[in-house]
Amino acid sequence: MSIYTIGEIARRSGFSASALRYYDDIGLVDPSSRTDAGYRLYDDEALTRLAFIARAKQLGCSLEEVTDLAGIWDGQQCGPVQRRFHDLVTAKIRDADAQIGELTAFAEQLRNAAAQLDAEPVDGPCGAGCACVTGDGGATPGEPSPVPFGRTATTDLDDVPIACTLDAGSMSDRIAAWHAVLAAATDRVGVDGGLRIEFGHEVDVGELGRLVAAEQQCCAFFSFLLTVDAAGVALEVRAPELGAAMLTALFGP
Repeated sequence: MSIYTIGEIARRSGFSASALRYYDDIGLVDPSSRTDAGYRLYDDEALTRLAFIARAKQLGCSLEEVTDLAGIWDGQQCGPVQRRFHDLVTAKIRDADAQIGELTAFAEQLRNAAAQLDAEPVDGPCGAGCACVTGDGGATPGEPSPVPFGRTATTDLDDVPIACTLDAGSMSDRIAAWHAVLAAATDRVGVDGGLRIEFGHEVDVGELGRLVAAEQQCCAFFSFLLTVDAAGVALEVRAPELGAAMLTALFGP
């Protein structure tokens, strides 16, 4: 088995010597031995452990999560480590998907604001009817917008606001709930103005119906049609053109 100085293992692992010293201090990666002068020495097992830590950090694991994984690693069995690692990664997928949905919606908000700001300015100073002040035509200076930050835009189509009244935290929970139900989908088919999502009979129709009702309350621009027949369960979701990006972000392409 090879033995490495702290400088050598730093070069091989990609971690700095100061990071290796810190990992030693917190018990994350211990040196295999020390020289008579007290210098740290590492072996191939430590190098493999560092490669694992680097992989976990690359996938967004926090130091606390890495420490948890390393503790399971010390059990000398791959199975528990892999299962815990899988749980962490799938949780981060849900978080990333939620952030993508929020960023997509925010980009839609910015595009609508840009379109409004590209119009002819009012004749005179900025005021309540000016695109610099409001994008919904209803707010006045000094008053908050009736729709919080997140999935926000407006459209003239039937005077339906493309807006969600959920705050950022509730929005993330809602997106996670949708993703949990949509994981059971067997097919997605584009329909006029939206998407048809098909499920088998195993889907929880009660939970699906609850989500539909909750989503329609906070996002009135969505329209839903839920059908149950011999073929299974199907959900059709439609939105105005300006809400298409939000529909895709929440329900998939």
